[in-house]
Amino acid sequence: MEPASQLLHEVAVTAIVVKDGKYLITQRTLAKKRFPGKWTVPGGRLETSDYINLPKDTEECWYNVLERVVRREVKEEVGLEIKNIEYVTSLATRDNEGTPLLVISCMADWESGEVILQKSETDRYAWISTDETNEYDLIGGIDEELRMVDARRRGNRLEWKK
Repeated sequence: MEPASQLLHEVAVTAIVVKDGKYLITQRTLAKKRFPGKWTVPGGRLETSDYINLPKDTEECWYNVLERVVRREVKEEVGLEIKNIEYVTSLATRDNEGTPLLVISCMADWESGEVILQKSETDRYAWISTDETNEYDLIGGIDEELRMVDARRRGNRLEWKK
C-alpha cells in the first residue's frame, strides 16, 4: 500500500461559462507562478471552508460541494453568477510544488452580472467562439474542453481526446 501522502490530492474546479453562444476565457497575470500570461477559464481549489461549517445534507455528508466551489470561484475571479453547472471532464496534474491536483472541468450558463476581473488573478477577458480559440495562447487542453462544451450544447457528448 502507498503511504498516505501519496494518496492525497488537492481538488480544483473550473467553469466554462456560456453566454449568448460565447465562452468566457481569462488571461492569467504575468505574476502567476503557473502558466503566466496564458488564457484559461475561471476556477480554483476546493477549500474545507466551502462546506465544513455548513449544515450537512444528510447525517454524514455535504452535497453539491463542487458546485458551491465553482460558483464561489467564478464570482471571486470574474464577478459573475452562474447556473446549470454540468460536468465536462477531469484531469490530473501536479502543481509547482509537486502536489497532485485533480481538476474537474464544468460548463455553466451565465446567470447575471458583468465581468469584473480580480486583478491579482487575471489581466484580461474575452467572450469567444470555438472558431476564435487559435487567436489566444490557451493553456493546453482548454481548446479541446471548449470544443467538448460546444459539441455538448449541440447535442453531441464527447470525451476529451488527444
